[in-house]
Amino acid sequence: MKKSCQRYLFITLCCTIFLLVLYQQLQSIIATDYSAAQNEQRKKFWAVYMTLNNPFYEIIDDEIRTAVEKNGDTLLTRDAALSTDRQTEEVQELVDDGIKVLFLNAVDWQQIGPALAVAKKAGVPVIAIDTNVDDKDSAAVAITIVSDNYEAGVECAENMLANLPGGNIVLLKHSQAKSAVDRINGFVDTIRDYPSFKIIDSAECKGQLELAMPAMEALIKKHNDINVVMALNDPAAMGAMAALKNAGQLDQVSVYGVDGAPETKEMILRGNMTATAAQSPRRIGSLAASKAYGLLNGTSTESIIKLPTTLLTTQNITQYNINGWD
Repeated sequence: MKKSCQRYLFITLCCTIFLLVLYQQLQSIIATDYSAAQNEQRKKFWAVYMTLNNPFYEIIDDEIRTAVEKNGDTLLTRDAALSTDRQTEEVQELVDDGIKVLFLNAVDWQQIGPALAVAKKAGVPVIAIDTNVDDKDSAAVAITIVSDNYEAGVECAENMLANLPGGNIVLLKHSQAKSAVDRINGFVDTIRDYPSFKIIDSAECKGQLELAMPAMEALIKKHNDINVVMALNDPAAMGAMAALKNAGQLDQVSVYGVDGAPETKEMILRGNMTATAAQSPRRIGSLAASKAYGLLNGTSTESIIKLPTTLLTTQNITQYNINGWD
């Protein structure tokens, strides 16, 4: 009788262990299937930037990512490193991966056509951020979200006209970016009827500090009478200021930029930089994400959104967040 009870207990224990193991395995399978189902339901968004060697684009990307992940979806990001060919290849890769919306910051506004054609063929809507594309390619873009870049150049020029009697100006440019072209055009158009101001030279720098500095050094060697630098963005302005400082001319030259980066706000506060037309990368990013979901839901109807810039100078800089981006 005793042996019979022991055998019964042993069999019961084995069955219990077997059932527990089976239950755990079933739970694992169910969890795996549920996770796979969740992954299938997640929407894929991709962002391709002309470069991520600029905190401005990192802030935009962070804002898009925050909004996308809040909705349980996925954002993957690529850096074209200022290469049009690389950007086109990256867009092809992303489209092949089955994305829902492409956020695109064109390396070259006039050469982005092939990348847009890839997205259009796959039926992927494109949101252009920070810079427009050529008019001939605009039909392939669902929405464009930019700052009012022309007005940013106007603001810098108007400040210069109000504070200087005249002067020799050099321009730091990035002709492959429509946003940069518009800023320089806004500046140049505004001073056109003021003969006391002369544009004596210009240089390309792709909006990169490490290229702007040697470009400015070359301009300083070529001209000993520079009074104003109009830079397409703040990294270029920072490169110009570094070159001017090394030449002992920083306190003699007015420097203008566009972005509103924390570093340039600090330079304005110190009196080393004249002004920057501040953009809001946070607003650009959050709007881009919102409009992406609007496109998918059929509620986004605008084709272009222009956000105003704010000119920051020594007179008003303390009214703004100096340590961060807007």
